[in-house]
Amino acid sequence: MAIIFFVMGFCTLSFAQQIRFRVVSWNVENLFDIHHDSLKNDREFLPDALRHWNYTRYKKKLTDMARVITAVGEWEPPALVGLCEVENNRVLRAPTRRSPLKELNYRYVMTDSPDLRGIDVALLYQRDLFKLLSFRSVSIPPLKQFRPTRDLLHVSGLLLTGDTLDVFVCHLPSRSGGAKESEPYRLHAARILYTEADSILKIRLHPQIIIMGDFNDYPTNKSIQKILEAESPPPTAPSPLKLYHLLARKAQSKNFGSYKYRGEWGLLDHLIVSGSLLNSANSFSTSENKATVSNLPFLLTEDKKYGDKEPFRTYKGMKYQGGISDHLPIYVDFNLILY
Repeated sequence: MAIIFFVMGFCTLSFAQQIRFRVVSWNVENLFDIHHDSLKNDREFLPDALRHWNYTRYKKKLTDMARVITAVGEWEPPALVGLCEVENNRVLRAPTRRSPLKELNYRYVMTDSPDLRGIDVALLYQRDLFKLLSFRSVSIPPLKQFRPTRDLLHVSGLLLTGDTLDVFVCHLPSRSGGAKESEPYRLHAARILYTEADSILKIRLHPQIIIMGDFNDYPTNKSIQKILEAESPPPTAPSPLKLYHLLARKAQSKNFGSYKYRGEWGLLDHLIVSGSLLNSANSFSTSENKATVSNLPFLLTEDKKYGDKEPFRTYKGMKYQGGISDHLPIYVDFNLILY
């Protein structure tokens, strides 16, 4: 009887199909078109402004974005790509319809936030791996002393396993005016994010949550440690009702990060998951060793002031560098098993 059970189990594993499901999060650094939106403060990214943002530079930016997404995907396009600092529908419609990304068959959803500069967050998704069920913007009511900020993007989709995956793409308020002075606004946004995620953890029978984006905070800051309570995954038995940070442990290393500030690497971009996604017995799962920062050579340039390398920016201050972004992409691989 034991032999029959073993053979049946072996056959089940043999016929199981394993699919790599890569999730990428990336702040693309000011992806603006060249047209003025009368409702937004986007004048610095117009051809006649100080930055001299013109069609040639804009087209290069779109080509570079497509190149990065393709390269980070390696032999397969990423299933999901969360993007920060995209101006509007136009800047995503162009690359998904008239660039190398067209061949990858991406679709996208995005927010339309009250951010004064007009920058938003978006999610690109592969329709054959993620069937869109719904999406909505979650607004962050501004605190009295702060300007309106970006909405959170909440997207729900159906996996090939038949389970629902909830994805949040976030770009929390900036550190403009000082990290300490602006922290209350990020804590305020993090509380709203936590409330949204917590409601899913309590309502869904099998909650599966991915939170990603630029938090303008590090893994040790209060927004992540105190509000989201997102710590490094434990060695065993993660709680399915808690959130875990896939890069927090690696971020303790000196030269690990997605952003470089005054010569120091740090992690402003984050990948956080619900504990259920860390259970390898499930048909859709990952682990912290499958998450990292993409440091492809063409994303970096020489750091002439502090030494070593730094992200190859589009602009440094007001000076055009011709680079790609001031942030490096981060990504994680999930194992999706079909029986």
